[in-house]
Amino acid sequence: MGFIIHVLVFLLSFAIMEFMAWFTHKYIMHGPLWILHKDHHRKDHDSWFERNDTFFIFYAFVSIGFFLLWKYDYFQFGLTIGLGIFAYGLTYFLVHDIFIHQRFKWFRTTNFRYGKALRRAHKMHHKHLGKDHGECFGMLLFPSKYYKEANS
Repeated sequence: MGFIIHVLVFLLSFAIMEFMAWFTHKYIMHGPLWILHKDHHRKDHDSWFERNDTFFIFYAFVSIGFFLLWKYDYFQFGLTIGLGIFAYGLTYFLVHDIFIHQRFKWFRTTNFRYGKALRRAHKMHHKHLGKDHGECFGMLLFPSKYYKEANS
């Protein structure tokens, strides 16, 4: 039973991170910390790294914090939650940075409906170069209209 609870906590942590990504993106990145996120919408430097990558580092520290809470016996689910956050971060890197933005030139084309819809929803987010009037702030979840359009 303990293993099943840990699996459920891991899955819940991963799912909550999609909400956290949406919330942070909409209200923090497109709000008071736009200064760190704006180079993701309009590149203003020659570096491969973006100031926007700071958010990835922040969540890595949150994940490490949960690992430490578990290691020092402060929180039984620290490892499980830390792994859920880590798994979401890895998924974010693979989906957002590699699949969508092609920071590495892998997966240049896609023939599957979800991938097409995902790229389209993200493209609609990036059509707004400023911090206002944005849409599609999530990563893995997006309005169903993009999924329906991908089929046509």
